Amino acid sequence: MAEHVENLDPKGESVLDKIAEKFHGDDDSSSSSDSDTEKKTASSSSVKAKIYRLFGREKPVHKVFGGGKPADIFLWRNKKISAAVLGGATAAWVLFELLDYYLLTLVCHISILALAVLFLWSNVTTFINKRPPHIPEVHLPEDPFLQVASALRIEINRALFVLREVASGRDLKKFLMVVAGLWILSIVGSWCNFLTLFYILFVLLHTVPVLYEKYEDKVDAFTEKAMIEIKKQYAVFDAKVLSKIPRGPLKNKKMA
Repeated sequence: MAEHVENLDPKGESVLDKIAEKFHGDDDSSSSSDSDTEKKTASSSSVKAKIYRLFGREKPVHKVFGGGKPADIFLWRNKKISAAVLGGATAAWVLFELLDYYLLTLVCHISILALAVLFLWSNVTTFINKRPPHIPEVHLPEDPFLQVASALRIEINRALFVLREVASGRDLKKFLMVVAGLWILSIVGSWCNFLTLFYILFVLLHTVPVLYEKYEDKVDAFTEKAMIEIKKQYAVFDAKVLSKIPRGPLKNKKMA
């Protein structure tokens, strides 16, 4: 009987060893698969990190413009609405700039025409149906105006913050970029009036983003090369000119 028990023990131990080895093998395979997936995600994230995007953006172009109806209009998600908006802006520019029409005159003429049409329609309907027509009431919603005002307030505060940072004298590169931008804007403003400049910007908003979204890979690659060259030239300019400009002891002033 004892010999029979001794003969059963090795078999039981071998079965248990096989089961344990099987579980360990599954753990090793799962751990190896997890490590492989981690390596793949790390490599894919590193590849994504190496891709250069214009202005350092990480979101799609649609998200950069807010992802709402204005972004749909700028990126021509609905071609009819985008074409209608661009056509309306073009008609307004032609009226005010080419035909020398004035805003107050246009508003008065449109009001006279609308009142005349409604007046005639009301009298004709009363004469035919013996009852006055129902003219719908028009109320402007409050939310769109509040949203536009809030967006303008955020952008104005951001511009004031940038100007404050530039005026503090901490970043010479940013100061030169802002001065160059304002100087170019002043030159462009001397070429045309505000209405024409606004119309040009409006047309650019309806053409440049959609073209960039279509050819963003090529544009980003070209921009990366251009930025590398600009940084090289700026380094040379900094070494030859900017580094020789005398500056006050800012650190001593801060410590004092």
